[in-house]
Amino acid sequence: MSGGAVLGWDMGAALQIGAALGLSPLIIAELLPPIEAVMVRKTNEEATGSGSLEGFDA
Repeated sequence: MSGGAVLGWDMGAALQIGAALGLSPLIIAELLPPIEAVMVRKTNEEATGSGSLEGFDA
């Protein structure tokens, strides 16, 4: 990625994939948002090269 950031996932697609795997939409809706938040944060950290100690001088 050059200069951009991931803001989130396509939740409609994620729900469809979960349904295709036989998962309950209620379970997907409950579990996916916290998982998405971590994945987006980590993806953006890797893309920018910043670590978990961003803002601290080493």
